[in-house]
Amino acid sequence: MDMLKRLPGSVRAAPGLEWALWRRLPALLLWGTLLPALIVLARHLIGEGGTTAQAERDLMIWTYKMIGLVVLHWSLLLTVAVGCFIVRVMKGPAYVADAYEMEELDPEPSALPLPLSGR
Repeated sequence: MDMLKRLPGSVRAAPGLEWALWRRLPALLLWGTLLPALIVLARHLIGEGGTTAQAERDLMIWTYKMIGLVVLHWSLLLTVAVGCFIVRVMKGPAYVADAYEMEELDPEPSALPLPLSGR
């Protein structure tokens, strides 16, 4: 079943910045996730500040901040990906929707709204 039918004579617009961004998204996702994870791992292995309770608390807070940074990065990339997808679809060829047959019904006089008068 052909879901989308191209409009005859429609042309595709020239690719722009959205294609360059679309191709770089996987690498940006990988590096934006991997670098903070490696930094957290290195900081845990080095063990800065000893084993005091305050040092461990600071390390955990810093780890949570890096997790928040990764989640922020993912949400920004998702937003950029949705934007690129929308621009790609809008620049693509035009499509025709299937005809939707509507029934012509004459409304009954009682179904019509009453006019507001005196206001």
